[in-house]
Amino acid sequence: MSQIKVEFVCLGNICRSPMAEAVFRHLVNARGYSDKIVIDSSGTGDWHIGRPPHEGTRRILDTNHISYEGMVARQFTEQDFENFDYIVCMDSNNLRDVHALPGSDQHSKVIRFMDLLPDEKEENVPDPYYTGNFEEVYRLVQAGCKALLDRIEQEELQ
Repeated sequence: MSQIKVEFVCLGNICRSPMAEAVFRHLVNARGYSDKIVIDSSGTGDWHIGRPPHEGTRRILDTNHISYEGMVARQFTEQDFENFDYIVCMDSNNLRDVHALPGSDQHSKVIRFMDLLPDEKEENVPDPYYTGNFEEVYRLVQAGCKALLDRIEQEELQ
């Protein structure tokens, strides 16, 4: 079996998507799938390329003993459609921006993160860069990453 490749996408790749990358990697490692699942993140914008995760993201990950070592922001590219099996967009705007790129129509596993959490009232993961609410974002990210890993485990790793 080849590796399953998962990418999380937000706007600047410093708050939500690196948080999801770190949380998902933590869950994947805890379940013993680190050799089977590759995880990355990116942003649709280019403002923060090369920068580490936002201080608020680092703080909540530190509080929960989740590593973000070596993570730096990068921009989503058309090549990502070929490189990743799952492209998980943190909000509807990110989803729209990803779908606007050539090649997205041939990629069936581009999904909106909150579709993993049908019982939540939010349609989008709120951007803590603007809201400052990293705790709520962490709660959603934790639940959504668990749901995604459960899905991958059921559909791909059986």
